Amino acid sequence: MNLSFFDQFMSPSLLGIPLILISLLFPMLLFPSPNSRWISNRYLTLQLWFLHFTTKQLLTPLNKKGHKWALILTSLMIFLLTINLLGLLPYTFTPTTQLSMNMALAFPLWLATLLTGLRNQPTASLGHLLPEGTPTPLIPALILIETTSLLIRPLALGVRLTANLTAGHLLIQLISTATTALLPIMPAVSFLTITILLLLTILEVAVAMIQAYVFVLLLSLYLQENI
Repeated sequence: MNLSFFDQFMSPSLLGIPLILISLLFPMLLFPSPNSRWISNRYLTLQLWFLHFTTKQLLTPLNKKGHKWALILTSLMIFLLTINLLGLLPYTFTPTTQLSMNMALAFPLWLATLLTGLRNQPTASLGHLLPEGTPTPLIPALILIETTSLLIRPLALGVRLTANLTAGHLLIQLISTATTALLPIMPAVSFLTITILLLLTILEVAVAMIQAYVFVLLLSLYLQENI
């Protein structure tokens, strides 16, 4: 059976039952639950250090009012990071390559930051739509442009994450297919493609981590504008 390169992005199913929920919940099993002991194993210590470091980096651009979002932002960061990295393993499915899922994460959180600003400081939030000192003839055009850029933010968040992960997975599959095809006929060239594949895999690990961080960082910046 001939498979398309895009078949890897299809949601898995068993007997007609979608398995995407299992792929979303599985990363939770990799994190041990904390206990009340002062000294625990090294894995839990490393996990707590990473959570502390991540929370500190995400809350740096926020004032104290934004610290209420620490649990949401940190949980989202760990969730996206774990799913992105697990998706690089062979025979796995990456839910974050689905635009529908990324939009389902981006739109409610963006809307929450927007409604927070409109509730707490409506004048300042609406003031972002019109820069200070704008000439009178340009006011309608600038309001339209700023409103469009504001409404397109959740789409940009979802598309950025989807496009970067999809492109990386496609490149890995293309180069691995070329390596397999060249190995019996041109071994020297196939070893070169294997080297490129290893370097690309390292790059994709970095991209998976960076994209998860950028997604949450942009949400924190949107929140900072509205608090």
